[in-house]
Amino acid sequence: MAHGLSVWSLVPSLLALVAYALAVMPGAGALARRALPLAWGLHGVAGLAHLLGLGLVMEGARFGFAPALSATAWLVLAVHAVESRFVPLPGIRRLLAALGGSTLVLALLYPGEGGLHPSSPWAPLHWMLGLASYGLVAAAVLHAAWLDRAERTMRLRMKKPGPQAETSAPALPLLTLEKLTYRFVWAGFVVLSLALVLGVWVTPVWHWDHKTVFSLLGWLVLAGLLAGRQAFGWRGRMATRGLYAGAVLLLLAYVGSRFVLEVLLHRTAFIAMAGP
Repeated sequence: MAHGLSVWSLVPSLLALVAYALAVMPGAGALARRALPLAWGLHGVAGLAHLLGLGLVMEGARFGFAPALSATAWLVLAVHAVESRFVPLPGIRRLLAALGGSTLVLALLYPGEGGLHPSSPWAPLHWMLGLASYGLVAAAVLHAAWLDRAERTMRLRMKKPGPQAETSAPALPLLTLEKLTYRFVWAGFVVLSLALVLGVWVTPVWHWDHKTVFSLLGWLVLAGLLAGRQAFGWRGRMATRGLYAGAVLLLLAYVGSRFVLEVLLHRTAFIAMAGP
């Protein structure tokens, strides 16, 4: 496990965990609703301080598999904050708070490596685009899971009319939920494409490593999914399974390879300067 957390990242992380815990608590009412945006803000402060290595002797950016997951969860919460202003999304506050809190704990346990210096002034933009694509695809996966659950509930109601158990899916028509899901897929695909193009540009020496191979495979799967929907009208489980497969490949591209290096192999190799 990597060590070395500064007070600039530790304090807001601990405060964010307290706020996330309040948001998860049942029956907290208005307090829980206010706790989630507070936790999100503190989470962002902690992530930025950690990424910049504030308060640490070793200068340079810091990153790893757990901070990448934490940043992805933070972006999903940001998407929820915006989306909830336009469409009803009841019953998911606890799920998102648990997601944010668990990834933040993971980032505290495995903070990653420090002293990383970009090989190009454009490399930080490549990193940010990569994280943004992770967040958008993760939001698409979350919506796809709701879509699958809503479809299962609808089929059960058709087979057994009568009152059904309450689900955690948003109270949205299926077509609206499907449209939202694939808007996120499109957004994630476009941002991922920009990240890959910029990554080729800023990388001094091209390597066919795990990150490159899985990133390109994930891009191809998402491209095939979007093309299939346009050309053949793919919908339902076939489409969502394609989305899940693409998301898993993207997860393996950076998070999976870094997890193996940092945890399973206990290695302390620096992150490649091309970024996540």
